[in-house]
Amino acid sequence: MKFRVERDVLAEAVSWTARSLSPRPPVPVLAGLLIRAESGTLSLASFDYEISARLEIAADVLEEGTVLVSGRLLADICRSLPSAPVEVTTDGSKVTLTCRNSRFNLATMPEAEYPELPRLPDVSGVVDGEAFAQAVSQVIIAASRDDTLPILTGVRLEIEDDLITLLATDRYRLALREVSWKPSTPGISTTALVKAKTLNEVAKTLGGAGELNIAFSPDSELIGFESGGRRTTSLLVDGDYPKIRSLFPETTPIHAMVQTPLLAEAVRRVSLVAERNTPVRLAFTEGQVTLDAGTGEDAQASEVIEAMLDGDDITVAFNPQYLGEGLGAFNSPYVRFSFTSPPKPAVISAQDEATGDDRGDYRYLLMPVRLPNQ
Repeated sequence: MKFRVERDVLAEAVSWTARSLSPRPPVPVLAGLLIRAESGTLSLASFDYEISARLEIAADVLEEGTVLVSGRLLADICRSLPSAPVEVTTDGSKVTLTCRNSRFNLATMPEAEYPELPRLPDVSGVVDGEAFAQAVSQVIIAASRDDTLPILTGVRLEIEDDLITLLATDRYRLALREVSWKPSTPGISTTALVKAKTLNEVAKTLGGAGELNIAFSPDSELIGFESGGRRTTSLLVDGDYPKIRSLFPETTPIHAMVQTPLLAEAVRRVSLVAERNTPVRLAFTEGQVTLDAGTGEDAQASEVIEAMLDGDDITVAFNPQYLGEGLGAFNSPYVRFSFTSPPKPAVISAQDEATGDDRGDYRYLLMPVRLPNQ
């Protein structure tokens, strides 16, 4: 095998494909990248039995062939090379990379032992990549990071015709975001539970390439994403996701509207004195909300900012990290808090200042911290 390609193109392709490599592969060959050169095209692939990644780039192929080499080492080498064309050749069990005066020899891995990559299922529909990436970023903050509860480390995708609903929860908060898409089959109805980490990687690396193809396998075991000549597949998380939609209250008699950046900054400042497992308290009254944290002889902080209140005065307390992450997920100038009572979950949503309407495509439900007098 022998090919030549620009260093920046090769480095970016190797880096993206190597992202899917497991730090502790179940078998040694899965630490490798499978590189195939043929008829002016270079394909790179990685697989760890759960996630696969594959892309194609144009290259000057002088001799066709296939080789398996250590993915992480190759990525490190490509990043370190000078900005110039890279020539890659194979000679027996060695691969040689030459770039200007730099030369690296790598040992090959047994290609025959490499498993066959799963095929991308038929495309189920197309979504705007940027819109999908934004939806993912807003929802994954609520996914659990506790691997002892694998189901809650996933994001549930609910597809009903031309609408995708993303849901995630860690039992203390819940995020829901809706995004439109164009299904290949009108009236499609299906669900998928995808690891939040995998979905985040897809959103970050494929979301900016325009339209994103999403493919569901007929056996509901695999999901695939494809955009800009790159494709990745992932096994779905197995198990029954809790029915969390019912946690959203049907009626909320108390509403408060606050400027998003003002509140986010106030929460950040006041929470500096909130020690581990202590909340930030928000007291909503007509025209303002008072934030405070800290108790007794410990450090204390408070801040007052403007707020519009519709309903009775209410005081609630939240985990400052969960509240801060939730506010950071909104890109609207105002957020709306919807309450039933202090001990019950609060719902935060984007607020349209001009009309006062609740923009319901993204909702963030947060469990309050119970105060002593509640």
